[in-house]
Amino acid sequence: MSDDALPESWRPALAPVLETREARKLGGFLKAEESAGKLIYPPRGQRLTALALTPLDEVKVVILGQDPYHGPGQAHGLSFSVPAGVKVPPSLVNIYKEIETDLGIPRPAHGNLAAWARQGVLLLNNALTVEAGRAGSHAGLGWEAVTDAAVAAVAARDAPSVFMLWGSHARRKAERVPGLMDGRHLVLTAPHPSPLSAHSGFFGSRHFSKANDFLEKHGRGRIDWHVG
Repeated sequence: MSDDALPESWRPALAPVLETREARKLGGFLKAEESAGKLIYPPRGQRLTALALTPLDEVKVVILGQDPYHGPGQAHGLSFSVPAGVKVPPSLVNIYKEIETDLGIPRPAHGNLAAWARQGVLLLNNALTVEAGRAGSHAGLGWEAVTDAAVAAVAARDAPSVFMLWGSHARRKAERVPGLMDGRHLVLTAPHPSPLSAHSGFFGSRHFSKANDFLEKHGRGRIDWHVG
């Protein structure tokens, strides 16, 4: 992970985890896979983008994804997001549909969510890498300890934040974090926005307006859910 420097604001929370034997083993695994010619997404230098664009002290909302997109050109270090010019994936299409229903914001033509990240929306996947064409291939290899620590660092702050937990994997991750469910933060749960489950309760959840109402009530400002 040498090309993915840990952003300074996250260093106190994550450096101890990255120094563990398990993290070093993960780093060795990634290097070996790339040396063997395997294609890993996102590319080096983009694997900690979520942390780089959203400093710990600026986090207002956490949206948890599972693992990066595994198709060419899609993953760039932000959960659910793709670079401009890449076809908007189905789950993000459904997120846009819900925002349009909830807030009246027209669906944008691109899928780059960096504008959210720069406002304090931590777009964090459970695993931060994946092998090309193999969804979930890097689950259980050590990233979870890093991203668990990131979520725990947000939950430990005094500043009330919003956690959007879509799907069972996100809820299970949140359950591992001490203090997250103590009532200080707003925890919103719904089915995953994928086409397989969005109609089971993601649509109509109104998480985006609920998040803004909570943030405004606690003096933290609103998120502009336009993506530019």
